[in-house]
Amino acid sequence: MASEDIAKLAETLAKTQVAGGQLSFKGKSLKLNTADDAKDVIKEIEDFDGLEALRLEGNTVGVEAARVIAKALEKKPELKRCHWSDMFTGRLRSEIPPALISLGEGLITAGAQLVELDLSDNAFGPDGVRGFEALLKSSACFTLHELKLNNCGMGIGGGKILAAALTECHRKSSAQGKPLALKVFVAGRNRLENDGATALAEAFGIIGTLEEVHMPQNGINHPGVTALAQAFAINPLLRVINLNDNTFTEKGAVAMAKTLKTLRQVEVINFGDCLVRSKGAIAIADAIHGGLPKLKELNLSFGEIKREAALSVAEAVADKTELEKLDLNAGNMLGEEGCEQLQEVLEGFNMAAVLASLSGLSEGRPSGQGVWTWTSPEPPVPPVPQEPAPVLSSPPPADVSTFLAFPSPEKLLRLGPKSSMLIAQQTDTSDPEKVVSAFLKVSSVFKDEASVRTAVQDAVDALMKKAFSSSAFNSNAFLTRLLIHMGLLKSEDKIKAVANLYGPLMALTHVVQQDYFPKALAPLLLAFMTKPNGALESCSFARHNLLQTLYKV
Repeated sequence: MASEDIAKLAETLAKTQVAGGQLSFKGKSLKLNTADDAKDVIKEIEDFDGLEALRLEGNTVGVEAARVIAKALEKKPELKRCHWSDMFTGRLRSEIPPALISLGEGLITAGAQLVELDLSDNAFGPDGVRGFEALLKSSACFTLHELKLNNCGMGIGGGKILAAALTECHRKSSAQGKPLALKVFVAGRNRLENDGATALAEAFGIIGTLEEVHMPQNGINHPGVTALAQAFAINPLLRVINLNDNTFTEKGAVAMAKTLKTLRQVEVINFGDCLVRSKGAIAIADAIHGGLPKLKELNLSFGEIKREAALSVAEAVADKTELEKLDLNAGNMLGEEGCEQLQEVLEGFNMAAVLASLSGLSEGRPSGQGVWTWTSPEPPVPPVPQEPAPVLSSPPPADVSTFLAFPSPEKLLRLGPKSSMLIAQQTDTSDPEKVVSAFLKVSSVFKDEASVRTAVQDAVDALMKKAFSSSAFNSNAFLTRLLIHMGLLKSEDKIKAVANLYGPLMALTHVVQQDYFPKALAPLLLAFMTKPNGALESCSFARHNLLQTLYKV
C-alpha cells in the first residue's frame, strides 16, 4: 500500500463514523446532561439499522441523558459490543451507578446478547460495580467474551461484587444449557489486593474458559497470587497472563510455576516487577523447561533474581521456537559477568535476538527509592541522600552514533539530559524512512522504569516534533513506512519487521497524545491496530493501551 492509498483510506474514514454495524461517538467530548443534550445521539441510534457496536468513549454522560439513551437501546437487540470507557469525566461518583443501571436495563429490555463490555477508565469505585451488577447477572451477558474494567478503582469491595456477579451469571447461563464462556478479563490498576483477587479467582475457577487475564498493579501479594494460580490451572485455554507489578515473592512464584506446568497454550507471561526472586525464577524455569511450547514472551524483570537463577531461565527456553522476547536483565542481580553469561547461553541456542536490552550493569528498584546500578551480583547498599550512588566501575561515555547503532536503555541514559536534542539533530527529518528508523531504535529500549520511560518519551518528542513541524515532511509516507517496519503493512521491499512491538506501541501511545501529532493520522493508525495480526496479539497489553488512547484522540 503506497502513501496515496493511505491518503484514500484517510478520506474514507473521515467521511464516516459507522462501519461493520458500529456507531461511534468516540472522542467527541460531548457533554450529555439532559434529554435534550442527547437528542442527536438518540436519533443516530434509532436510525441505525443492525447496530452491533456502540462507542461512547471520550464523552461525559449524565443520569438523565443515560436514561433516554437507554430507552433508545431498548429497540436494539443486535447490539453486541459496548465500548463505554471514559464516559463519565467530571461526573460526581454518585451519578455513575444510576447512569449505568439505566443503560443496563436498556440492554436487558432489548434482549441484547453482548460479547464485549468495556467500562475502563471510569473511576467509579465499588459503588459503580453495583451499577452494572444486574446487567452482568442477566441474560444479556450470558454470551459475554470480553470484560474490560481497567483503571476503575473498584477496590476489594468492588472486586467481590464483580466476582459474585460473574459467578451468578455462570450459574444462570449454565441452567439454560449455555454456560458463560468469558475469554478476556482486564482489570489493571483497581486496588483489588488479596481479598479482591481471591474472590475473582474463585469465579475464574468456575468459569474455566479464560484466554487472557490482565491484572497488573493491583497490590496483590502471595496469598492472592496463589489463589489466582489455582484458578488458572482450571483454565486450560489461557494464552496471556499479565500480573505485572504485583508482589509474588517466592511463595507466589512457586505456586504460579506449578500451574504453568499444566498449561499448554500460554504465549505471553508478564511477571515483571513482581519480586519472584531466585527461588521463584528457578521454579518458573522448571515449568518452562517441561512445557509451554507456544511461549512467545516472558517478562521476569525487576524480580531480584540472581545470576544462576537467571541462567536457569535462559537455558529453559532453548527449545521455545516461537519465543520473541525474554526480559530478564532489567532490575535483577546479574552483574557484568552474569549479563555476559546470559548473552552467551542464548547465543548458543541462536536466540540472542530475543533478549531485552542488555549491558554490563544490572539495575534494582527498591520501594520508595530511586534507581541504582551495580556490577556485583549482590544487592547494593541504597545510596545516601544528597550523594551519588557508588558504582564499582564507571561506564564508558556514550554518543548518539553508538546508541543508534546498538540501542540500550543504559546508553540512552548515559547520553544525558541533552539526549533528545542530540538524537533529533543527528536525524535527517526530511526523510520519512530515516525518521522511522530513529523512532524504532529509540522506542525499542522502552521500559516501564520511570527514568528510561521519560528518556524515551523525551527523545521521540524531540524527533517527531521536529519532523511533523516541517512543511516538507510527508506524514502519510512516514506512517506507511512505520507500518511496514512494524510488520502491519505489506511491501514489495524486503524489510525485516521489528521483532518486538512492545516499545514502539508504548511510544506511539505517548506520541498520539501530543499537540504536534497530526490528528488526521489517528484513524489510519486505529484502522491498522484493530486488524488481526500475530505481532500485535503478542503485545496485547501495549496494543490495548494504544487503542484506548486512539479512541480518545
